[in-house]
Amino acid sequence: MVKHSKRYVAAAAKVDRSKVYEPGEAIALLKSLPSAKFDETVEVAVNLGIDPKKSDQLVRGAVSLPKGLGKTVRVVVFAEGEKASAAQASGADLVGSSDLAEKILGGWMDFDIVIASPDMMKHVGKLGKVLGPQGKMPSPKSGTVTPDVVNAVREFKAGKVEFRTDAGGNVHAPVGKRSFNATDLEANLRAFLDHLAGLRPASVKGVFLKKICVSTTMGPGAQINYSKPLGA
Repeated sequence: MVKHSKRYVAAAAKVDRSKVYEPGEAIALLKSLPSAKFDETVEVAVNLGIDPKKSDQLVRGAVSLPKGLGKTVRVVVFAEGEKASAAQASGADLVGSSDLAEKILGGWMDFDIVIASPDMMKHVGKLGKVLGPQGKMPSPKSGTVTPDVVNAVREFKAGKVEFRTDAGGNVHAPVGKRSFNATDLEANLRAFLDHLAGLRPASVKGVFLKKICVSTTMGPGAQINYSKPLGA
């Protein structure tokens, strides 16, 4: 049995587990709970009505959050020549090709996002077993395999979030920091859920976004309501 801290227990006591909160109400609640000793990330977890064993029902993508993430996103880029120089100038933390692949194969993982120019997949392809389990393998669907590496670097640095379903059919994503004001957190949450709702696979029947919870890094979760696109 997991033993929680006194702070967590006190916070959990304020969350009604039987209640489905409105998004703004849940965010206000999270911000009122006893805080950790650092600026926690506010996260959303969504259980999808998919069969994760069927490849045509897996969901993966990326969305730009209007208010950013409030943290430094470390981006590495696979590119050569002029694209490499441009990626470096646009803010990439490290740019390379075969040398970068070898560095990652050697165990270096000090980055959040991997972006690759399509002609670099010959180097990136060998990293599937390393990057795949961590959700960092570049993909055209998430915008991380693209000829426009400069724009991709800028978007992810500015707060673009990449996400994918896990083995249980869940999607997890950060939507900001606890220190954000409630309006900005709700704007990011709405942007994420509206985007996710639009990715419903054609073969999925019934409810797509089955259960949605928001929480802080070290805090309890609150279930929220989603019955229509929140931005509508």
